[in-house]
Amino acid sequence: MLNSVIVVDDEASIRTAIEQWLSLSGFDVQLFSCAEACLSQLPPHFAGVVVSDVRMPGIGGLALLTRLQQLDPDLPVILLTGHGDVPMAVEAMREGAYDFLEKPFSPEALLSSLRRALEKRQLVLENRRLHEQADLREQIDGRLLGVSRSLQTLRRQILDLAALPVNVLIRGETGSGKELVARCLHDFGPRADKPFVALNCAAIPEQLFEAELFGHESGAFTGAQGKRIGKLEYADGGTLFLDEIESMPLAQQAKLLRVLQEQKLERLGSNQSINVDLRVIAATKPDLLDEARAGRFREDLAYRLTVAELRLAPLRERREDIPLLYEAFSRQAAERMGRNAAPMTGPQLSHLLSHDWPGNVRELANAAERHVLGLCDPQFEGIDAGQSLSAQQEAFESQCLRAALTRHKGDIKAVLNELQLPRRTLNEKMQRHGLVREAFLSAQ
Repeated sequence: MLNSVIVVDDEASIRTAIEQWLSLSGFDVQLFSCAEACLSQLPPHFAGVVVSDVRMPGIGGLALLTRLQQLDPDLPVILLTGHGDVPMAVEAMREGAYDFLEKPFSPEALLSSLRRALEKRQLVLENRRLHEQADLREQIDGRLLGVSRSLQTLRRQILDLAALPVNVLIRGETGSGKELVARCLHDFGPRADKPFVALNCAAIPEQLFEAELFGHESGAFTGAQGKRIGKLEYADGGTLFLDEIESMPLAQQAKLLRVLQEQKLERLGSNQSINVDLRVIAATKPDLLDEARAGRFREDLAYRLTVAELRLAPLRERREDIPLLYEAFSRQAAERMGRNAAPMTGPQLSHLLSHDWPGNVRELANAAERHVLGLCDPQFEGIDAGQSLSAQQEAFESQCLRAALTRHKGDIKAVLNELQLPRRTLNEKMQRHGLVREAFLSAQ
């Protein structure tokens, strides 16, 4: 239950009396002697009620009501009036004031009005929160496309973590969209208007890594022309995304750990500490603790980075997302190239769904671009785009069987478990499609 109350009155005795009444009843009270001070110190998105006298020097209670409504039309304002101000207060209620109390008023009357106002305020704020969450869900649905359960879970986790001041580790295969997830964590959080700085740890030569991360002063080393701000400092107030974090040199891992612990850094060639406020999102393909056990990564840094962990499922584990992603990539490529994408045929869809996509979303996007350009995919050669529905179904079934046999290297029992088929049915289908188990044993 909300319990915050701001009291604005130019009479010290009234302010003191109201504070005593409300504090004894469990309210959190903030006092102001004038409207100007209240307006200058009003917290953003104040989750409470304002109680104000009507007649005050400078900005009066009615003018304060108008200013507060401009900031938040739903903020409850209770006016305190003298006997002659009652008609004015009634008019103010028509203009949006929540209630008015005529002086002298009893503590019970004030408490009753406040409790009702706070209940209304809580309902309004909860309704706003639900609308904001719905808006965010709609936005992230448009950024991370897919209908699979794993993607729905991922979107929920991102929205939950985005608002929290914790470091996040993203694990996923190459091309699975780790940077896009990191960007969503930044864009849907309170640091969205601050820098998002991305650094691929595998792309920087080890001898340049420290200068890239921490920056340097002029003359710090041979070739250091002028002062340079490093990635850590540039990300101050925002988010630093470290991709392929497992490639970071061990010496730099120790220095990064110190920055994360102390929120301070020193440029190369300088003894001056610089305060930094940043959130670190790291991405990796291998398990960092496995890397630590192998001596390739600092265990203490792994724990520091993995306050929260997000796992991105490879595309082969969420095949139901493939058609939607492919269509979106094709549409984007067509718009970018000023071309019309040919409609996808049934056999093409069969191939898309049966392919394992080792390059994940990145490989799928490349296939969509080739489709828009009209470049023939070798795996589509010989496919008749005008096949009947039954023929397309047969082609899809053949692709699924072939893919399962390939994945399991001819292990019939594993194929039966995956496809959930009786042994006799599988034998009949393999015979009909000309598939021989021995042809897949060579992959072992």
